[in-house]
Amino acid sequence: DGYRNTNQVSDDYRYQDGNYDTPNDGYYRGGDEPAQDEDAQSDVTEGHDEDDEVYEGEYQGIPHPDDIKEKQKKRAPAMDDEYRDRADLMAERMEDEEQLAHQYENIIEECGHGRFQWTLFFVLGLALMADGVEVFVVGFVLPSAEKDMCLSSSNKGMLGLIVYLGMMVGAVLLGGLADKLGRKQCLIISLAINAAFAFLSSFVQGYGFFLFCRLISGLGIGGTLPIVFPYFSEFLSREKRGEHLSWLCMFWMIGGIYASAMAWSIIPHYGWGFSMGTKYHFHSWRVFVLVCALPCIASLVALKFMPESPRFLLEIGKHDEAWMILKQVHDTNMRAKGEPERVFTVSYIKTPKQVDEFIEIQSSTGTWYQRWLVRITTTLKQVWDNVLYCLTAQYRMNTLMLAVVWFTMALSYYGLIVWFPDMIRYFQDEAYDSRVKIFDEEEVSHFTFNFTLENQIHRNGEYRNDKFIGMKFKEVRFEDSLFEDCYFEDVRSSETFFENCTIISTVFYNTDLYEHKFINCRLINSTFMKEKEGCHIDFEEDNDFLIYLVSFLGSLSVLPGNIISALLMDKIGRIKMIGGSMLISAVCCFFLFFGNSESAMIGWQCLFCGASIAAWNALDVITVELYPTDKRATAFGILNGLCKFGAILGNSIFSSFVGITKVVPILLASSALVGGGLLALRLPETREQVLM
Repeated sequence: DGYRNTNQVSDDYRYQDGNYDTPNDGYYRGGDEPAQDEDAQSDVTEGHDEDDEVYEGEYQGIPHPDDIKEKQKKRAPAMDDEYRDRADLMAERMEDEEQLAHQYENIIEECGHGRFQWTLFFVLGLALMADGVEVFVVGFVLPSAEKDMCLSSSNKGMLGLIVYLGMMVGAVLLGGLADKLGRKQCLIISLAINAAFAFLSSFVQGYGFFLFCRLISGLGIGGTLPIVFPYFSEFLSREKRGEHLSWLCMFWMIGGIYASAMAWSIIPHYGWGFSMGTKYHFHSWRVFVLVCALPCIASLVALKFMPESPRFLLEIGKHDEAWMILKQVHDTNMRAKGEPERVFTVSYIKTPKQVDEFIEIQSSTGTWYQRWLVRITTTLKQVWDNVLYCLTAQYRMNTLMLAVVWFTMALSYYGLIVWFPDMIRYFQDEAYDSRVKIFDEEEVSHFTFNFTLENQIHRNGEYRNDKFIGMKFKEVRFEDSLFEDCYFEDVRSSETFFENCTIISTVFYNTDLYEHKFINCRLINSTFMKEKEGCHIDFEEDNDFLIYLVSFLGSLSVLPGNIISALLMDKIGRIKMIGGSMLISAVCCFFLFFGNSESAMIGWQCLFCGASIAAWNALDVITVELYPTDKRATAFGILNGLCKFGAILGNSIFSSFVGITKVVPILLASSALVGGGLLALRLPETREQVLM
């Protein structure tokens, strides 16, 4: 009874002798009436009663509410729902959901794949692009932001991890809410939070407030991934789902390329900004933060013109709204194909039994915040119930196996993504240190230093009546040296120290040679006047160009993997794609033992990223397909939150071994990938499965 011929109008009443007579079989018997011409028929219907009207929605294919109620009464058991056991209601709901799943698949096939899906593809792609940008923003701005905010190493580490912490919380919370409030509404909330706090973070000056803004921004963007994939999948047929969800994953790569290109174009131009007095500075890295919020804002605006998922609406019993959206999808695609005359033949769609208990709170009950508190706590309880449902006997094994695969993939991938740039920087430092110049027992008197001294060590030297004016010390060390009657003015320094030196009758004016840079030194009749204001921390001179280039190449290298996974996802299946990709990535890890140069590390990074992207795409697809509609975003949020926890651990563990050993990171990453890949092969294949 899911389909109805919209051209056939049945009438339960027949007009005879001035009265309406109802036959027993309910069919109109036109053969018993004498033939009437058109004028006579018009006269007869001129004064008809309201009961004789054809229901207005009949022309749109929407059945009359009375017809629906009558059908439901015939199918409903004699006993009212309130007196039935909850287990019986749940069993009936499960049966309804199974019928709906197969009917919905047929409806989506009738709607076709065309302009509507491609429009939604680009709108949701911008949201996914914003998620990719967010991962790179902090890493790109740190070299500049650390100077403006005077960040120590621990502060920089916390800033790098706080984004993942926010994304972890946002994935679980907003993913769970998407199964209760709707995909579109929660995605709008997620993008709005990200856009607002990303915008705000570009203007704040203090470290604490900036950290808070990036945390909440991460919380917002963390909700996009668990919502985008379920949202898009519910407009796709079984034959198109794996391929087009894989194409959607490409926008994460585009986000990384966009962030790298914008950083390369904007951040080096330090003068792009303004200052207000001596306390407020808006430099180029803050412009970059603003530009990185544009994909999120664009997606947020475009999403206002997209409909809610009809599959979600059917789950909560909103039949007519879902029907209208599906008709919109059908008509949009048919017009784009040049077939506007094609009629949407569906009139009634199965809706599952509603068993949730909702209590409407009257406006006269309590205060406004008490009513909101009840609503919020009720919604959060429903979200928590959904979380627990993913661990019930029916889904427990799949959830645990998926959790291990997600975690091992994140631990190795995000750990190595941080480890690669750190190792490249370590190789650079080694090469730089190998070029150090050493000066022993030099004697310099009555000389003016007005140029930069870099990467030098001076031992047992004597400097008398020398002037150091308007110059810079960079990576310079004086050991066991004598400075007598010298004059330092307007001197800047980084990683410069005086060890076991004797400094006699020397004046330091407007320099940043602070007390901590003199180690075990004897200062006799020496004067420090007007020290330079600002941060007292020495910062490493990073090769910004190399950082952007490494990230750009790493993002671009996943393009072949994206294309291959999209073309083969529905041919070889999700399970083989995950297992094969993770095992190939593990083999790539072993080759890192041979990476002893910057170019080798960049090459192996590109190879690893290109091999691992197929596993990420297949994980996104299978997570969507393994869970029912009312639990899909919740399960995705849990697993994606666990993924971000793995990213936090990976970043912390792998970075701590830089410069110490390569064995631990490589063995840890490869063993995690092998274990996760082998376990993934035990997951059920879902490519022939309809969305439940």
